[in-house]
Amino acid sequence: MLLEDGGRALLLSALLWRLAAAGNPELPTAVNITWSSINFKTILQWQPKPSGYFYTVEIHGQTSDTKKKCIRTTETECDVTDLLRNVKETYTAHILSVTFSEMDNFEEPPFAVSEKFTPYSQTVLGKPEIRNYTQKDSKLTVAFQDPLTPYTFPNGSFQSIRDIFQHDLQYKLYYWKDQSSGKKDTVTKSHTFEVSVDSTKNYCFYIQGIVPSRRENRNGQESMVVCTSVERNILDEYGAEVFIIIAVVAIAVITLAIVLSVILCKRKKAKAAREKEPFNGV
Repeated sequence: MLLEDGGRALLLSALLWRLAAAGNPELPTAVNITWSSINFKTILQWQPKPSGYFYTVEIHGQTSDTKKKCIRTTETECDVTDLLRNVKETYTAHILSVTFSEMDNFEEPPFAVSEKFTPYSQTVLGKPEIRNYTQKDSKLTVAFQDPLTPYTFPNGSFQSIRDIFQHDLQYKLYYWKDQSSGKKDTVTKSHTFEVSVDSTKNYCFYIQGIVPSRRENRNGQESMVVCTSVERNILDEYGAEVFIIIAVVAIAVITLAIVLSVILCKRKKAKAAREKEPFNGV
């Protein structure tokens, strides 16, 4: 009985090995493989959803060793950020289609290969965060903060995109008069913008990161739009026309008051004169 059970197990193992050695040509391979990366956080995505098999992701660098991630997953995406720390390296991803029978098999399973990806030149720059702004007299000052990356320094603090791009990174401020379509822009490599503006007008603006050395994806995501709100008097708001109208109305009111006063005064005098006439005739 033991020999029969051992023979069956051996036969089953041999059958599984032969199926695995055949490379499982019936297994589908991944399609529509894409890299999605913002501020160096990189997600690999593909299709279709597996049924009866699994996926394993291999990351191949030009100068680095092959590394595996999301081993035997049933998902169709994989966060590979931690495998791309050398951001100037160019990588390709192999999406392997595997079954449990292939776990101990040395034959390479069917796989699909992604397009090349270089984080330094392809990750999208995220939205800068506007920290504060002031509009005083004829100067608009805007302070902002760099987006952070998932990578950290030895002390545990997160690196910003400026820490990685350094002098390659610039920011552009777009600003315009409120309720106007004419935009102006200026560039800085610091964390602050200072521009001259009309002290009597409100302004709206947003900020965008730029890497000029790139051939593609030079411009990053736009920050939220912010508008200033300066206190203005009526003359600043509506101009000299309103002042003239107010002056004309005031003069008209004063003139009318004078005319009415004169008329009332004359009527009182006439009434007083009429009241005295009977006494004069006695």
